[in-house]
Amino acid sequence: MAGGRAHGVPFDATFMLLCLAMSFLMFSDVAQANGRGKLRQSDCRPKCTYRCSATSHKKPCMFFCQKCCVACLCVPRDTYGNKEQCPCYNNWKTQEGRPKCP
Repeated sequence: MAGGRAHGVPFDATFMLLCLAMSFLMFSDVAQANGRGKLRQSDCRPKCTYRCSATSHKKPCMFFCQKCCVACLCVPRDTYGNKEQCPCYNNWKTQEGRPKCP
């Protein structure tokens, strides 16, 4: 019986480690499903600089892009469109129902 117990310890530790890894992956998927991305706040300025590079309204674009990025931790790639990549960014609307994030 003691021999069977010794063999169970490494299996138990491996199983627990596997469960921990799977729960981490599930948690990261839940974070994405809730609309928040994986950027750090320090990534917002360079991402928004690129996002707003093609507009003639750079100041308001940068203001709202950075505000949205800080809240959502995501900025869609390219200079226009692709908002479906960032549900939080995409779904944030003004009181009039227009998109808040550029």
